[in-house]
Amino acid sequence: MQHEHASHPAEPVTLPTRRAAGCPFDPPAGLAELRGQRPLARMTYPDGHVGWLATGHATIRAIMGDPRFSSRYELMHHPFPGAPEGPLPPAPVGDMTGMDAPEHTRFRRLLAGRFTVRRMRLLTARVEEITAEHLDAMERRGPGTDLVEAFARPLPALMICELLGVPYGDRDRFQGHAHTLMAMDVTPEDRYAAFAGLQEYMAELVAAKRTGKAEDSDDLLGDLARESDLTDEELVGVGGFLLAAGLDTTANMIAHGTFALLCNPDQAEALRTDPDLAPQAVEELMRYLTVAHTGVKSALEDIELEGRLIRAGESVTLSFEAANRDPERFPDPDVLDLRRKATGHLGFGHGIHQCLGQQLARVELTVALPALLRRFPTLRLAGPAEDVPLRTDMSIYGVHRLPVTWDEV
Repeated sequence: MQHEHASHPAEPVTLPTRRAAGCPFDPPAGLAELRGQRPLARMTYPDGHVGWLATGHATIRAIMGDPRFSSRYELMHHPFPGAPEGPLPPAPVGDMTGMDAPEHTRFRRLLAGRFTVRRMRLLTARVEEITAEHLDAMERRGPGTDLVEAFARPLPALMICELLGVPYGDRDRFQGHAHTLMAMDVTPEDRYAAFAGLQEYMAELVAAKRTGKAEDSDDLLGDLARESDLTDEELVGVGGFLLAAGLDTTANMIAHGTFALLCNPDQAEALRTDPDLAPQAVEELMRYLTVAHTGVKSALEDIELEGRLIRAGESVTLSFEAANRDPERFPDPDVLDLRRKATGHLGFGHGIHQCLGQQLARVELTVALPALLRRFPTLRLAGPAEDVPLRTDMSIYGVHRLPVTWDEV
């Protein structure tokens, strides 16, 4: 591999965002070539800032594990065209993705013990129950549905609502706000309105937990209201953060994962016929699809990395989807192979900001995808793959809708 020499810097690039036609599962065109030539390259941001773009697996792991790189929003430059101009505001209270230690450490310690592998696996029976209920409903209605609305979205939404103690019947009040917050092209006014709406809903819920209605409820928000030192503002912020995160990411992995399996029928057949393959298959799908595709860090001081000097204050955009297709880490990276040992992928991030809910996501995906394929052995797309609308405008990639059908037995 040839890397750019520091004494002969190439022209800064811009972030590739356009995906090649007919390749709905591949990262935007240009990322692979750039990773091969310059896994840490100079990048011009839409606001004119000249920072960096990291595309190599080892490079991104090093950055995410280095406390000299900050996650604070107000230090970042936004990498996507069309983003709001001017400095970003600091992270709202409770938004852990935009915090550094020690503030981040305080929230993480309060929550990490409630999302352990053991605790999440105890939820398996409930995930199986909800999965079966929704597959039963699909079967009763007969062939032909949008899998996003019928299955992919309700399962994680129900689980995060039950875990937090949020009434699922209120979803019309919060799902639209969460969707807006995940969009990359909304106006600052719309984003603020969505955030305020979600906060208003959570504030009402936290007030109910504080005033005693939660004393008999065995849920995370109730526990935090009774047992933690979080203020009302912090509890509202944490609740909104967890709810928004739990609604979107796994839903898109279920929908986009199903899309990928239906386009790779040999892999779908392997998962359908071998129940033991599911945990391994989930890791490979996380690597191959990387729905949480991009992150940004900012250097707090001058840092030398791979022979390049990143100056204090410069932003570094992290392309997780390019890293998860790095041939130096994963042989034949553009092939979906459910029997691959995909450990070490960055689908859940890395370092102190590694996804808090990853064990819950693993349980949901391990149950949902095989169950769907076994219930409907003839499941297939209801139209051409190129007609499936992709979430190219969202911070979590996937599909807006997934029309599917099957043969009625």
